[in-house]
Amino acid sequence: MLNKFKPGDVKTFQRQVTAADCAMFDSGPVHPVYATFALARDAEWCCRLFVLEMKEEDEEGIGTMISVHHVSPAPEDSVVTFTATVKSLRGNEIICSYEARCGERLVASGEQGQKILKKEKLETLFRSL
Repeated sequence: MLNKFKPGDVKTFQRQVTAADCAMFDSGPVHPVYATFALARDAEWCCRLFVLEMKEEDEEGIGTMISVHHVSPAPEDSVVTFTATVKSLRGNEIICSYEARCGERLVASGEQGQKILKKEKLETLFRSL
């Protein structure tokens, strides 16, 4: 694992909200705004941008936790900017805080964690499930 980052380092990512990102359940569409579960997916991706630069060829990242405080809507077609900030690095684990904004308005915030493990260890773990 490459230890390239320190607390306070930042990565950003933008998502244009599509119909596929809006709340939909087995019962049908709920509303034409960014779903909390889609926000979680994209928050994890933004935090994973650090992992992509940290992991070596024989390693992979795996999510360990995520929190989402969804405080305002982002309508379909709007652009949401995610900003992930390294909160801590301990051994093979990185914890990031993040914010998602539509323009200046806060849409969501939270934390996300990932561990970097050897692919071989992950494969062994998955085979045992």
